[in-house]
Amino acid sequence: MTAAEVLAELKKLGKESQRKVLLNHHIQEPLFGVSVADLKKIQKRIKKDYQLALDLYATGIYDAMYLAGLIADDAKMTKRDLQRWIETTKHSPLCGSTVAWVAAGSPHGWAMALKWIESKKEPVATAGWATLTSLVAITDDGELNLPKLRELLQRVVKTIHKAPNDVRYVMNSFVIALAAYVQPLSNLALKSAEKIGAVSCDMGNNACEVPFAPDYIRKIQARGTIGKKRKSAKC
Repeated sequence: MTAAEVLAELKKLGKESQRKVLLNHHIQEPLFGVSVADLKKIQKRIKKDYQLALDLYATGIYDAMYLAGLIADDAKMTKRDLQRWIETTKHSPLCGSTVAWVAAGSPHGWAMALKWIESKKEPVATAGWATLTSLVAITDDGELNLPKLRELLQRVVKTIHKAPNDVRYVMNSFVIALAAYVQPLSNLALKSAEKIGAVSCDMGNNACEVPFAPDYIRKIQARGTIGKKRKSAKC
């Protein structure tokens, strides 16, 4: 399929009710209002397509950009591709989802994440922390840089409440992910979450809430799934 063919299909699938939901989550025009369920049906047909993903992302249309992340061939993504993606989106939520998921699945996730978290631009720093969150969820503990992750955890404890809105949210998610997916750091992450306490963020005009990390982590402990990795960061 070509990007033009995909866009034509997305336009037909768009619904005004979904558009309103997306707008209430800080997503900007242009967008069609296609549900994730419908996007995943298209993903199932296309599977992976490196060039098509780049072409769709370049349209600037939210639904097409989200789909681009789903069909991206992460292994083929270059540092330049990832940097272009983070620099060209005006849809802030994509920084903490699509861009981060693809970066984490690429060979450059760790390097890009450490670069991005130093940025003074909120969307870029958001992508960096979200990439780290995804990386620890899909990478075996033996392949992770545990000392660096401990250092980053302490950085979150010290800076989270002063961080920009979206960065605060993904930092909180990072603490939860360390506890949930990295067994050697799970107890430390829980203690850190308790030090941090409640995190407040502007979630937009919707009913979404920021997870209270200590309670969230304890629920994971109760399920007995600490250390169970995900197959993919994408959802």
